[in-house]
Amino acid sequence: MDLKEKGFQLPENVRFDSESLTNTYGKLYAEAFERGFGTTVGNALRRVLLSSIEGTAVTAIRMPGVLHEFATLPGVKEDVVDIVLNVKQLRMKLLSGNSRVVSINIKGPGEVKGKDIEAGGQVEILSPEQHIATVDKNINFTMELTVEKGKGYVIAEGNKKTDQPVDTLAIDSIFTPIRKVNFWVEGARVGRSTDYDKLVMEIWTDGSISPQKALSQAANILMEHLSVFSIAEEDEAVEQAEEPELVTTEQTEDDPVETPEDFYYDSPAPINEQLLKNVEELELSVRSYNCLKNANIRTLAELVQKTEQEMLRTKNFGRKSLNEIKELMDVMGLRFNMRIDPEELEKLSKNKRVENAS
Repeated sequence: MDLKEKGFQLPENVRFDSESLTNTYGKLYAEAFERGFGTTVGNALRRVLLSSIEGTAVTAIRMPGVLHEFATLPGVKEDVVDIVLNVKQLRMKLLSGNSRVVSINIKGPGEVKGKDIEAGGQVEILSPEQHIATVDKNINFTMELTVEKGKGYVIAEGNKKTDQPVDTLAIDSIFTPIRKVNFWVEGARVGRSTDYDKLVMEIWTDGSISPQKALSQAANILMEHLSVFSIAEEDEAVEQAEEPELVTTEQTEDDPVETPEDFYYDSPAPINEQLLKNVEELELSVRSYNCLKNANIRTLAELVQKTEQEMLRTKNFGRKSLNEIKELMDVMGLRFNMRIDPEELEKLSKNKRVENAS
């Protein structure tokens, strides 16, 4: 189907701002869209960029004598919990394969940084100044790091493998190479008409992928998913001929009026382990956390069942806090206005308690 023949306005001017373009930042301009399509396309691309672009992250670590994350290392200032938090901030790029093991072997005293990782040409360290640990004494600091490719956010449980050595600590992994995505829609002119959209989008990456390539991958992912809904016109005509005629009745004033929130998520969402997380575990600003606390929202499961409008009606909760939480949700594959099956959630919670007890 040729949309232009049917009167649709498609963007012909799509470009990145060359003056501000770097390997980690890009500002996109795309115009002109039919009114409303700027927001539709921008929101879809933003969600895919934040959740579905492949990246590299550390999935597990090993340190001599460390069997759990609450251990301490003699001669090391940080405990294992702090070391794990620092390792999670490392940004890398896997140059070959899907998984590699790299190591750190350094003699103290001194600071251990990302640049001390012995990658052997297999992994590029994009955050060489990232602090990992502080060795106070004249001892050897040794660590093995398992580096893998993936997408989105994966909790430690998802990184556990049955064949891992007993002293391997699986950790949460932030695979997404996209640090942040903003977009907004401005007015655009076509001829004498100004009733069109201009999409402006900013993309920040960790340097493992360029903004242009990330955008291209996001567009391809969207097209692959949408292509399954594309039906050839001749097949569509056959299907329409075979479909029984629907009987409709005139709506009266007493009939309830459906709103988008009534039908947008008409079935419970798949249960995600991250729904069990306490909001205290999220890396939120103090203001956002206090707003959730005052609203008696304790877990992600409670948070995702709220609508954006409900959150904005919360005292002291503004658009900035909303956008902050939405970005975290996007990374974890969650969203506002989700329907959660309480029985499935309780079942998952019980299984989690049994696992922790064992």
